[in-house]
Amino acid sequence: QVQPVESGGGSVQAGESMRLSCEASRISGTILVLAWYRQHPGKSREEVANVDSSGGSSVAGSVMGRFAIAGDVYKRTVDLQMDNLGPDDSGVYYCYVRTHIAGSGYSTVDEIWGQGIQVTVSS
Repeated sequence: QVQPVESGGGSVQAGESMRLSCEASRISGTILVLAWYRQHPGKSREEVANVDSSGGSSVAGSVMGRFAIAGDVYKRTVDLQMDNLGPDDSGVYYCYVRTHIAGSGYSTVDEIWGQGIQVTVSS
C-alpha cells in the first residue's frame, strides 16, 4: 500500500521548535482528512491535529497554543509546527490520511498511516 511520506523529526532540546511535513501525492482517491498522531511508548496513538476537506482544522487541547497545523487536502500536504517542545512531546509521530475512493459500482474509505517519525526532546 502506498503510504504518505513524512519528513522532519529528530532530536531537540526542551523549549526548541520542530516542523514535521507530510505529503500524500501518491495516495489515490479524494482526501478527506490529513492528520498527525503521536504515540508515546506503551501508550495508544493519539491525534494531535487535523485538517479536513471542508477547510476546517483542529488541534488537541494538550498541545494547543504550542502546536499548529497547516495543510491542504487538495494539495495533499500537511505540516505540523511544534513550538516550545518538552520531554512529554517525545514519541513517534504518524501522518494519517483518510481518503475516499469511488468507481463504477463501489465506494470505499481508506485510512492510511505513514511509517512514523521519531521526535525526541531532551530536558
